[in-house]
Amino acid sequence: MAGQSLLDVLRSHSAVDCDTFDDEVPKNLAPFVDCTSNQAIAYHELIRPCESGKPLHAQLIRDAIDFASSKSSTYPGVDVAELAVEVMMVKLALRIVPYLKGYSHIQTNPKYAYNKQKTIENGKRIVALFKDLDPAYDAKRVCIKIPSTWEGIQACRELEKVGIATLATTMFCMEQAALATHMGCTYIAPYINELRVHFDASYVDEHKAFDFCGAAQKYYEKIGSKTQVLPASLTSIQEVMKLAGAHHITVAPHLLTKLAETPADPWEGETGSVFKDRTEEGSADYSGILEDESAWRLAFTRSQEGKAEVKNIQAINIFCEKQDALEALARQ
Repeated sequence: MAGQSLLDVLRSHSAVDCDTFDDEVPKNLAPFVDCTSNQAIAYHELIRPCESGKPLHAQLIRDAIDFASSKSSTYPGVDVAELAVEVMMVKLALRIVPYLKGYSHIQTNPKYAYNKQKTIENGKRIVALFKDLDPAYDAKRVCIKIPSTWEGIQACRELEKVGIATLATTMFCMEQAALATHMGCTYIAPYINELRVHFDASYVDEHKAFDFCGAAQKYYEKIGSKTQVLPASLTSIQEVMKLAGAHHITVAPHLLTKLAETPADPWEGETGSVFKDRTEEGSADYSGILEDESAWRLAFTRSQEGKAEVKNIQAINIFCEKQDALEALARQ
């Protein structure tokens, strides 16, 4: 069709989500289905200056700290700075809600990646904060992002049981994907590039997870899973377009802009190649490890000769650093 952009083409193949807390992005490039986020996105949005050079979100940060302080008796075991970070993220998310058809995604504190109970409490608290900050907002449209550790995915199971949607994030291998759908996650987020690429300009991921992403979606289709594949951590429009046909796809602002500016004709890159010619995939049987913690942990450790677990640990570390930076904002 004349005048189509690559973003139009992508939307014809996949549900497109925005990976940002900047509400100017959906204002300019809507519609989007979901909005995804994490501690890194939150931190870099919150420190962003306005045209005068002053902090753009100074008032939001102050309001979040005040609100968290007022709620400290409701959550006696939670540090006020930690609670303030959650309030900040929910406040940022609510600004984007008018441009969405689906979920608003908030990531749990990555320091709880290996603590099932604290992750469950954190997820429920985030949903409660949405209700507190905007009683009119349908809390069923909150999706809780949780790192794909054994404990994290177990927490997903418990949250899904009480009607809270979850996304298993920091995902790099089929052992994680199989466990996530077994536990009932609404989404998984395969990281096409390890998280480091976004913070180290000299680093290139030489083992991008296109094959894993395609295999996960094929596996889910084969077993009739409700879990949807939502690839993330992309670095170019070429990578994005190769993933056309994913159930969902979340895209950063600079790539969304490039997609919107690039004509679909001519386009010499690949479109949807990740999901083509996979008729023989999705046949592996993971049933023996899905209810056996030690067996799953060993399988995860051995997956890709250890590369998947290393990438997962690296991502959790980066998100913990950003969590610390966010809490520092709340204490300043």
